[in-house]
Amino acid sequence: MIKRTFLFFLAAAFTISFYSFVEDDATNDNRKQRVIKTIVIDPGHGGSDAGAKGQYSYEKDICLDVSLKLGKMIEKEFPDIKLLYTRTTDTYPALHARADYANNNKGDLFLCIHVNSAPSRRMSEIVGHKTVTYYTGKGKNRKKKTKQVPQYRYYTLPSNAKGTETYIWGAHKSEEKELAVRENAPMLAEENFEKNYGGIDPNSPEFIALSLLKTKQYFKRSATLAGYVQDEFVKVGRVDRDVKQRGVGIWVLQATAMPSVLIETGFISNPEEEKYLNSGEGQTELSECIIRALKKYIKWLEEKQEEDNKDEKEEKSKDTDRKATAAKTKEFLEMVEANEKKKQAK
Repeated sequence: MIKRTFLFFLAAAFTISFYSFVEDDATNDNRKQRVIKTIVIDPGHGGSDAGAKGQYSYEKDICLDVSLKLGKMIEKEFPDIKLLYTRTTDTYPALHARADYANNNKGDLFLCIHVNSAPSRRMSEIVGHKTVTYYTGKGKNRKKKTKQVPQYRYYTLPSNAKGTETYIWGAHKSEEKELAVRENAPMLAEENFEKNYGGIDPNSPEFIALSLLKTKQYFKRSATLAGYVQDEFVKVGRVDRDVKQRGVGIWVLQATAMPSVLIETGFISNPEEEKYLNSGEGQTELSECIIRALKKYIKWLEEKQEEDNKDEKEEKSKDTDRKATAAKTKEFLEMVEANEKKKQAK
């Protein structure tokens, strides 16, 4: 009897473990989705908004050229990623419309391409001297004197500022980003969202907490990508002006409910940089740097996802083991109790 009971428990345990393993594998396969499905590229300015002006070119045109080159490279490197543009011609979509477009299309990443500018340098040089007459003292002591005063010529030179910098939305302004996430609640809709989270009120404490969590996640991801971008620019000899946080002035970073970066590709106000930014070689180099950074970013996300899935799977396995042990213990105790009752009945 005991042998038969033991074999029954052994068979039952094997069956439970087998189906649990199959179910976990199926769940894991479903979760193996590409970490980035949709990228939105936003060429800055456009149309009546020319942006910064160089000696012979405008920011809006460089932004569009670099964005289109970058888009073609993304399509080639990541053919299964959906690619969208806020503009593909010389038009001006309003800033809120750009953010809404990215949110409504459930973007996973927002890349904003811009060109920097700096004020001209005011210079001066001495071109001669002028004799100036002046007097000292009063009355009988009043004396006439002269002195030589330098005469200056003032002129301006183009800014010598150069290099790239990448902006992300400031962590100290996370409440605005969190509000954007809540206002764009549909963007949090994942597969089986209703099943996993149920009906959520965007104003509920639970949803606010989820929004804060997403906001922190977006900040970390944005900062990681921005760092990769700057690293790649440095490798090709671009001056590194670092990753910077902005709490005001960049609406598209504030209002997009997804990781987002704004890349200042160079200074149009510097003649040397303007030439580079308008050249095919320069635009290609900039785009290739962003592509390499994007590859690193995707790899980082995939490793992070695998790590999270592994932790979750291990936790589920532990939970299953705990439940199985509890069930076996309960059955064993019930069997012992039943045997005791039989003995007492005899």
